[in-house]
Amino acid sequence: MTDHSAPEATTVYVVDDDAGMLESTQWLLESVGLNVEAYSDGRKFLDAVGNKKAGCVVLDVRMPGLGGLNVQEELQKRGLNVPIIFVSGHADVPIVVRAFKSGAFDFIEKPFNEQLLLDSVQQALQEHQHSAPQLQGDESTEALLTTLTRRERDVFLPLAQGYTSREIAEQLDVSVKTIDLYRARVMKRLGADRLPDVTGKAIAAGLLDPLDLRSEKS
Repeated sequence: MTDHSAPEATTVYVVDDDAGMLESTQWLLESVGLNVEAYSDGRKFLDAVGNKKAGCVVLDVRMPGLGGLNVQEELQKRGLNVPIIFVSGHADVPIVVRAFKSGAFDFIEKPFNEQLLLDSVQQALQEHQHSAPQLQGDESTEALLTTLTRRERDVFLPLAQGYTSREIAEQLDVSVKTIDLYRARVMKRLGADRLPDVTGKAIAAGLLDPLDLRSEKS
């Protein structure tokens, strides 16, 4: 039986209808000492979680019956402000945008890098437990930037400089789709609604010269 002795606020719930993915994700999270409860069905997860204050949820987007976005909506109806990390093998941009607009903490494509998931889960748990008061000015900006993963930082600066997703994809030698996903994650993490907001945060943190935003290439 699953050990339920750990505090609810530090429990990671994993919900995925793919049995192999569910088991491997549970093993990964437990390998770093996290308390994990795994569910293969969105409805079973909702029945089990009730109104408990879960630490965070690793949630598959596409599942038979109740999909991940529907589970997210149900948690919100219950007033449960739980960090949700979506995982999906079908991460098209409209789904990512909808998830983030509804308050998702992160969105990771399958098959995912294990360290990327672990980093995201640890950040979600820390932010959920320590919900710190908002900082002001440059201090707030620098604090936000420290929450970015290494790959998110790689995308953040060119984005702030005004490069397009296609140009950033060429710089990092990845697909445009991947850049679009990271772009959505960076903007969500920084609380930026528009690209000029991203540029403003980079300038506030002293990472960009406002008079030289983009290096022109010959």
